[in-house]
Amino acid sequence: MKESAKKQETKKEEKVDAKKKHFHQEDEFEEVLVRVAGYDLPGSKNLLAGLTRIKGVGWAISNLTCIKLGLDKKKKASELSKDEIQKIETFLKNLDAKDYLKNRQKDEETGETKHYIGTDLDMKKDFDIRRLKKIRSYKGIRHTSGQPVRGQRTRSHFRKKGQSVAVRSKKPESAPAAKPAGGKK
Repeated sequence: MKESAKKQETKKEEKVDAKKKHFHQEDEFEEVLVRVAGYDLPGSKNLLAGLTRIKGVGWAISNLTCIKLGLDKKKKASELSKDEIQKIETFLKNLDAKDYLKNRQKDEETGETKHYIGTDLDMKKDFDIRRLKKIRSYKGIRHTSGQPVRGQRTRSHFRKKGQSVAVRSKKPESAPAAKPAGGKK
């Protein structure tokens, strides 16, 4: 009996060791990061999904990038060469795409259609919100007050953190006052 118990213990230890090795291998693969356009792409992701981690690049732009540059969509991001990374960055900065795919159509200042990524996109969005607040448009007022801008309902959502709203209970309707027994004649 003692021998069988020892065998079972060793089998359990082997299973635990195998699990640790498996997790350790995934961690090593996950640690590989590729820097593209100022963003870290996980090395384990394929190129199509990895490019969507860049702010301003969605699935359509990611797909377009892979097709125009002749890159394999299923290729892992860790397998990219420096030359391919450079090509991707230059393509995204000077996007050659239809106007409806770009994120800045008919810009307020210039009237041009452009596509911004990363911090440039953040800055443009911030300037747009500031302009709306400055001219006191409806959307600007909603931004200022911290309310939803695009017509969502506010009864059950968009409450500030830490503030509680009391629930008003309905008062029971009082019965009509009873007439005095002696009444007027």
